[in-house]
Amino acid sequence: MLITTASAQAEDNWFGQRLLNAFAQDLQTPAYTSPTPDASPPPRRLPPAPFDSPPFPSGDWQIGGTPIIGDPGNLAPWPLMEAIYAGPNGGRWKRSRIQIYGWEDFSWNVSTSTNSSRGPNANFPLIYDLRPNRFEQNQFVLYIERIPDEFQTNHIDWGFRISGVYGLDYRFMISRGLFSDQLLRHNNYYGFDMPMVYFDLYLPQIFQGMNVRIGRIISEPDIEAQLAPNNLMSSHSLVYGFDNYTQAGIFTTTKIDNQWTIQAGISNGTDIALWQKDPGNQPTGTVMIQWTAPNQKDSIYAGDNAFNNGEFGYNNLQQIVGTWTHKFSDKIYTATEGLYMWMNDAKTHPTDAVPFQSGSFPVKSGYAPEWGILDYTMFRISPTAFFTVRNEFYNDIVGSRTGHATAYSEHSVGVTWWPDKIVTLRPELRSITRTTRPRSTMARAETSSPLRWTSSFTTNDPDQR
Repeated sequence: MLITTASAQAEDNWFGQRLLNAFAQDLQTPAYTSPTPDASPPPRRLPPAPFDSPPFPSGDWQIGGTPIIGDPGNLAPWPLMEAIYAGPNGGRWKRSRIQIYGWEDFSWNVSTSTNSSRGPNANFPLIYDLRPNRFEQNQFVLYIERIPDEFQTNHIDWGFRISGVYGLDYRFMISRGLFSDQLLRHNNYYGFDMPMVYFDLYLPQIFQGMNVRIGRIISEPDIEAQLAPNNLMSSHSLVYGFDNYTQAGIFTTTKIDNQWTIQAGISNGTDIALWQKDPGNQPTGTVMIQWTAPNQKDSIYAGDNAFNNGEFGYNNLQQIVGTWTHKFSDKIYTATEGLYMWMNDAKTHPTDAVPFQSGSFPVKSGYAPEWGILDYTMFRISPTAFFTVRNEFYNDIVGSRTGHATAYSEHSVGVTWWPDKIVTLRPELRSITRTTRPRSTMARAETSSPLRWTSSFTTNDPDQR
């Protein structure tokens, strides 16, 4: 069969043929191609993106809960949209700026954590692959979205995202009261969630632009996110694994200038449906600040991700968090995150008000704190691959997250390689130790299949979360 781009197909070709052609073309297309010397930089009202994406997950400095204000938010047309654009209504689809895309992410792990007395989740406190020595279908994801044009300053624009996720990873996105019986009552290993359902409104007249996001979002801070292409490694850190996951409310992001961006929001709490009775379902504030150095070598992203009265609830975590990212060169950068979390008046057992815990019930009642520090350092080893070193220390002081009042250290190394435009391979070696005895050592390889139809996780990625 002659392989050509989907856009070259006649409009009267059937959709399936256009889609197959688009996939075939992208499987032969490099993930990254160096710009030509005379190439014009992409239009932006902010400095050029500090990182190449791919191979890195995002081209911009860390910020969550918003598109990148000052960027037009143009996504590359990947296979599914290429096939649609080449069809009879392709021009209308392009003008609408609505895109449909997704991916399939699966993994296999080999682990020394084979003690059957721990039950099937012997890899714990490793998440997301709880079960040792298994192949797992982690996440099949579909997005429908429109990204507002936040480069222009002459009119209000709008956007939205509707996401659906099926697989093992739903266990780490669930909000109590929203599809939660799959996990909390039936303990299903595979399930469905919609971690992001929101509407964006862009107001260019406020400072250098304000984005207002209304709906359910991935919690704003953290180097990592639940969605596979957003991450620097296959597995997740303990610091990320036991903190806030999703919130539902109204979140504003205001770009003051090229150095300062301020975020403020109000939600009904963390990982709790609006209609669910729970002590954590209460007005909850979020304040985050991003500072970027004028020389584009450093960025700090810090704040109070969730604050209310801290009453013990399903996942009513109070969280102070910050990340410093430093770029040594185009090939090496590092990101260091620290956080402190707590709940008040925690109970050591289920109660009528709190029959379930997102983490664990602590071994000691009362004030339940935990803290951690985490570092990622990345080394680009080829145009389409990078090597990552991750080190962290996590102290679960009263066991309210892991069920053990102890501290953990975790050390991992891994490679992310894009053999082509739509496949990612991420082998990894990881070791976890707790203060009382070694916990686990595991080797893991993860592959994202060609069902990753398209991706916004490129140089002009406007929104990691």
